[in-house]
Amino acid sequence: MNLLIVGGTGTLGRQVVRQALDEGYQVHCLVRSPRKASFLKEWGAHLIQGDLCEPETLKAALSNVSAVIDAATTRPNDTLSIRQVDWEGKVALIQAAEAVGIERFIFFSIMRAEKFPHVPLMDIKRCTEELLQKSSLNYTILRPAGFYQGLIGQYAIPVLEQHSVWLMNEANAVAFMDTQDIARFAISALSHPETAMQTFDLAGPKAWSPDEIVKLCERLSGKDAKIARMPLKALRGARKLARFFEWTWNVADRLAFTEVLVSGQPLNASMDQVYPAFEIDAKTIVTLEAYMQDYFSRILKKLKEIDYQKSKRQSSKRSPFKSS
Repeated sequence: MNLLIVGGTGTLGRQVVRQALDEGYQVHCLVRSPRKASFLKEWGAHLIQGDLCEPETLKAALSNVSAVIDAATTRPNDTLSIRQVDWEGKVALIQAAEAVGIERFIFFSIMRAEKFPHVPLMDIKRCTEELLQKSSLNYTILRPAGFYQGLIGQYAIPVLEQHSVWLMNEANAVAFMDTQDIARFAISALSHPETAMQTFDLAGPKAWSPDEIVKLCERLSGKDAKIARMPLKALRGARKLARFFEWTWNVADRLAFTEVLVSGQPLNASMDQVYPAFEIDAKTIVTLEAYMQDYFSRILKKLKEIDYQKSKRQSSKRSPFKSS
């Protein structure tokens, strides 16, 4: 099967590309910059230059393709807005996929998107879900709660570097999942036609509160975290300030996501019916403990190697006339 992956250079998208290649699919990736996506080509994917925001480039990208996996989303530092990429771009992609008769369409949304119409990204995800449900496409919508990978910069690195870890007292617990496991669900959907025309929440083995994640990082790193508490009012104020300037609108829209994290409802869901539908064994899903253990083990080993090399260089600089 020829497969087009949109957003293949992103945190989740690159794992989808890797999983698809490992499963033997012929993978094509829609990319804005072939140079920045060269690593995907090295893996074995075929790069197609195009842009969701340039609908005229989508027809060629979809030719000779049987299925589409859409993992694209705008980033806070992008010049394009959330509306341009996550709504207008997705509308163009879905319409183009319908026009050429794509057999399967996999879309990544966010858990409980329909509950937060005042949060721009969540509302756009909800609208895209509805657009797909009304389309002629055999869609599968996957709605993860969050990624383990995002916790590295937010928690692990600050703890290691003895920088402040910013927390909100009101934050909910979130059932994060490894992007590699999320990618497995996406690729599995392609070979499980019974998952078509359905929406699935994807939750990790456990919902973690920010304080629990900090304690886990402290235990695995052997360091005490420097915790700083961020009042919710301060974040809301920062969002209002960011809305004053057009070039920081994406940042403001991302800050609005804070409202999801302090809603008082954990981002979690039962997976009892999901694992059997995709024929994925729950025991193979990576836990946050295992993920963080692997990360800290590799980082601490690297730090020891660096310290060893430094001490070795310093020893070699000692005068040969001095006794050891």
